[in-house]
Amino acid sequence: MAAITLIEAITQALAYEMKHDENVIVLGEDVGVNGGVFRATAGLQQIFGDQRVLDTPLDETTIAGLTVGLATQGMKPVAEAQFDGFMYPMVDHIVCHAARMRYRTRGRLTCPMVLRVPWGGGIRAPEHHSEANESIFTNVPGLRVVMPSSPQRAYGLLLAAIRDPDPVIFFEPKRIYRQYKEEVPDDGEALPLDVCFVLRDGSDVTLVSWGSQIKETLETADALEKEGISAEVIDVACLKPLDFDTILESVKKTGRCVIVHEAAKTAGFGAEIAARLAEEALYDLQAPVERVTGYDTHIPLFRLEMKYLPSVEKIMAAVKRALSV
Repeated sequence: MAAITLIEAITQALAYEMKHDENVIVLGEDVGVNGGVFRATAGLQQIFGDQRVLDTPLDETTIAGLTVGLATQGMKPVAEAQFDGFMYPMVDHIVCHAARMRYRTRGRLTCPMVLRVPWGGGIRAPEHHSEANESIFTNVPGLRVVMPSSPQRAYGLLLAAIRDPDPVIFFEPKRIYRQYKEEVPDDGEALPLDVCFVLRDGSDVTLVSWGSQIKETLETADALEKEGISAEVIDVACLKPLDFDTILESVKKTGRCVIVHEAAKTAGFGAEIAARLAEEALYDLQAPVERVTGYDTHIPLFRLEMKYLPSVEKIMAAVKRALSV
């Protein structure tokens, strides 16, 4: 079995579902002939034809509206937003229609759509091409919000997202699209949605993260181990609905928690996790919850971009603060 990258795992999952379910279609800007700006859909139009892999106009509002309409009429559309900053023209259809369809029709209609969103910074992109906006959508009832951090989880979670009867925002951390490879069986086995993944057991501190920051979080855990500090690493993976029980169980064991995310600090999703820990684990915490995040500014252009993103050094410092209490 060949090892593949995260972007190749996305392609593999799309091809599997399209082969096994004729209602699955792919649409978006340049997804057909060109195979997408990141080549996530490369080769799919040649295999499945231009009626199932649709090149749309450069019009995100139309893409979102068309996707909602297709989903309510028996199709399973997988749309691509191309870049995270291009989502904002889609918000009306996502929030006012896709997320409310089951509620509005009292269950008569569902909206089994997936919106694939290349997400985050770290690729030296221009403005509007590097956003970490996941917390906006975790606040919307009726949406699932998913973010894989490895090729294996990208494959399994995308299969589950396509098969889900409700709308899923599927954020894909583009910084790690081709960063490393894993063996990913093309067996159609979906991973469970709404489950956090414990990537590493530990006893001294719980490190919670998602998306591309899992890389730095695991590297921090390795560095801490050399100093005799045992860190448990949790990949949230599905932000909405949140599997808080897994985080809670870990924090009750370790007594300390550091949350790492790329988005700005104020009202980032880490704040929700920290608030719930204060509500449900206050007497188990031996130190205040630490957050290592981006700054309350736009992700800067490439000269300052890596200074904006959380680093191993920043995460290490937060862990040391938590352990010093």
